[in-house]
Amino acid sequence: MRARGPSAAAGTRLATTADAAAIARIYNEGIADRVATFETEPRGAADIERALVRRAERYPTVVVERDGVVVAWAAASPYRPRECYAGIGEFSVYVGREARGGGLGRAAMEALIVESEKRGLWKLVSRIFPENAASLALCRSLGFREVGTYLRHGRLDGEWKDVVIVELLLGDAAR
Repeated sequence: MRARGPSAAAGTRLATTADAAAIARIYNEGIADRVATFETEPRGAADIERALVRRAERYPTVVVERDGVVVAWAAASPYRPRECYAGIGEFSVYVGREARGGGLGRAAMEALIVESEKRGLWKLVSRIFPENAASLALCRSLGFREVGTYLRHGRLDGEWKDVVIVELLLGDAAR
């Protein structure tokens, strides 16, 4: 699968456990930047490897490579444990600092959407900090609907943070 648009030189593919260190590096940058996640503790490659194995069959993780180096990734994970939500994936997308602004987040999300539909997911959802303008713009451009805002959803570094809820219907649910 190849990306379109500005990131055409970058290729997308399903992640493997060999990508765990690169995914962890990019995720840890996002944790340190404090604009994309409530998480505060860095992840190691072993943490990511376990998550990849646990989710592999149902919930895809994709990476974007540029010149053979993983520079972005997107993943779906279970939304809730109840069976009625089995077709909903909660997604994350992260781009390495050195690669931001070049359309690689779009490439990762486009690949994730395709892979999620292949696996029978009917919806992707996430919660995004309002100040994360790049992620909100990306989601809008891909057709995600902003459902609403959870006020004071959690604390990050002792400060209350709101989150914007986004969703994209897939497959039969989108018709």
